[in-house]
Amino acid sequence: MTSNPAMISVGEGPSSRTIAWRHQPGRGPDVVWLGGFRSDMQATKASFLAEWGARHHRAVTRFDYSGHGESGGRFEEGTIGSWLEDALAVIREGVKTPPILVGSSMGGWIALLAARALAGTPLAPAGMVLIAPAADFTERLMWDQFPDTVKREIIDKGAWLRPSDYSPEPYPITRALIEEGRNHLLLGDMVKTGCPVHILQGMEDPDVPWQHAMALVESLAEDDVTVTLIKDGDHRLSRPQDLDKLVEAVEGIAPKSQLLL
Repeated sequence: MTSNPAMISVGEGPSSRTIAWRHQPGRGPDVVWLGGFRSDMQATKASFLAEWGARHHRAVTRFDYSGHGESGGRFEEGTIGSWLEDALAVIREGVKTPPILVGSSMGGWIALLAARALAGTPLAPAGMVLIAPAADFTERLMWDQFPDTVKREIIDKGAWLRPSDYSPEPYPITRALIEEGRNHLLLGDMVKTGCPVHILQGMEDPDVPWQHAMALVESLAEDDVTVTLIKDGDHRLSRPQDLDKLVEAVEGIAPKSQLLL
């Protein structure tokens, strides 16, 4: 049975929300899970990483963005900026040494933004593992791909209900999500993480095409980047063999010889 999460308050006034997070102690560096759009810390990859950490006495931290999982707030009020704020609050509250940031899909974008925000501080990441990283997805994978009718509905009505392959219910793509996301675009400019980066990408991913991951690699020109392309991999990368590759990537960032005793 999963224990109740710790809670932290983020934001002030009308934007205040309560963020749920879990930390399991162990040998560092702390592995921090950053989930995807509409995902939560009880999902397959997050749970597998926590179980791996428990078996190997590794420190793992995971959380839910506002409007996700066990956290407060409404999903439709969330933006890339507010979810980044959630991530940074949890990292600053619960992590004591340079972490390994593990970001899935949208979480890959949040991880890159978090690394930029933490650069030059004691919590600048020691490494990153990015799974189908969806950097700039609100613009490149949503807005640029939407037909004019959808764009007009978002502009005029403030949101469009997008059908989902992962849920029976559609989810809102809000005007605020699109417009605020433009404040955080990364691709096309130099992206500096200051740490080794390992990207896992399925070549059969219909949501974040492998070419999108390669565009990110081009922007990471100054970093040590490893790319693992999984020929038959989909977006979730949650099969047993995919989960094994995830753990291998995390262990490769911080081999056992570097663990704190």
